[in-house]
Amino acid sequence: MSLISWLRWNEAPSRLSSRSPAEMVLETLMMELTGQMREAERQQRERSTAVRKVCTGVDYSWLASTPRPTYDLSPSERLQLEDVCVKIHPSYCGPAILRFRQLLAEQEPEVQEVSQIFRSVLQEVLERMKQEEEAHKLTRQWSLRPRGSLATFKTRARISPFASDIRTISEDVERDVPPPLRSWSMPEFRAPKAN
Repeated sequence: MSLISWLRWNEAPSRLSSRSPAEMVLETLMMELTGQMREAERQQRERSTAVRKVCTGVDYSWLASTPRPTYDLSPSERLQLEDVCVKIHPSYCGPAILRFRQLLAEQEPEVQEVSQIFRSVLQEVLERMKQEEEAHKLTRQWSLRPRGSLATFKTRARISPFASDIRTISEDVERDVPPPLRSWSMPEFRAPKAN
């Protein structure tokens, strides 16, 4: 028996998905919504079972089978959410999911409220994307703006490497003495005095 068929060393490597990033973001966000709706429904079922157990004093949970999900999005609502999901850039997908999970953990909503929370998170992300795009445009405008040249700086400021504005006690004596040869390592910059 040949091992070559088992090793499959001569086959081409499997390709990555040919889907666009927008499709992958859509699928990821919608899968997250579906999973969180199932989880909210499970938690809601557990809460109602706990209330029933407290009221009746009897636990029949071992007898009951897990019911199928009862709440689902309407087709129009699903299409609206998909339309918003497609607008989200892939780099914002992860932060959107984290924010969605954070809000669900804080609020513990009913199943019907999960899609509204998801929609609000998507709107927040779209607003943040818009703000960052506007900021990026402004920085691009500033970076492309012509700058003042060094020649204009030279006319406004005069370099005086030997002058000093430091007041000393013996200033009267030093006035008549010529300045020493290079006492500092860096020159001082001065604006010309207005006459």
